[in-house]
Amino acid sequence: MTHPFELSQEIELAATPEQVWEAIATGPGVDSWFMGRTQFADGRAAFTMMGHTEQSTITAYEPGSRFATRSDEAPDGRFMAMEYLIEGRGGGTTVLRLVHSGMLGDDWETEFEAMKAGWPIYLETLSQYLAHFAGRAPSVTTVFRPGAGGPDAVWKVVTESLGVTPEVADGAAVRLPDGSAGVVFYANLPVNLGVRTGEGLYRFIHSGSDRGDALVLGHQNFAGRDEQAAWDAWMAERFG
Repeated sequence: MTHPFELSQEIELAATPEQVWEAIATGPGVDSWFMGRTQFADGRAAFTMMGHTEQSTITAYEPGSRFATRSDEAPDGRFMAMEYLIEGRGGGTTVLRLVHSGMLGDDWETEFEAMKAGWPIYLETLSQYLAHFAGRAPSVTTVFRPGAGGPDAVWKVVTESLGVTPEVADGAAVRLPDGSAGVVFYANLPVNLGVRTGEGLYRFIHSGSDRGDALVLGHQNFAGRDEQAAWDAWMAERFG
């Protein structure tokens, strides 16, 4: 049985409406702060992650002000609709409002809570991208490990790998496994953690038992380094 949902998020960004538009309405722009890979062409959108592609139709295209998509409807009536509303403000800032709506399946409450907890780190990643890497295309890394363990065990491993404790907070200095120095830009343990280095943005996300206690890595490197193999190896070593 399907269930309708809607959630709204808003963030003020230190960027122009044109820069925000580029980040939400082009494939390279979305790849710079979201998960997986996104492509837009001929009025359609394709989002690919972990070998699965979701197709959508672009339902609104108003450069600098409004962009919206609606996913193809599943046989049981499930779909996702995304609407981005852009409003320029004084001082070179822009307010972006996101409205995410649609129809969810039987486990709609769990899905809804996961989306509500997940969107803030993605929007903060967008803010970090616009502030530190605007206009640069990333090398994208995505790693998914189901059955990684409960939140306490997973975050102990992740934070130890970064040289901090599970009580880590925004602004804390960390060091990635390859030795790169970074700073925490978003800490919401036991759900997710975001780190920025001089080369990129790194997200560590723990999903609940409904997905088998999975750990998901979603990273963007803006220095041209392909880090997929390195993070695959890190995941296999720590959670193999």
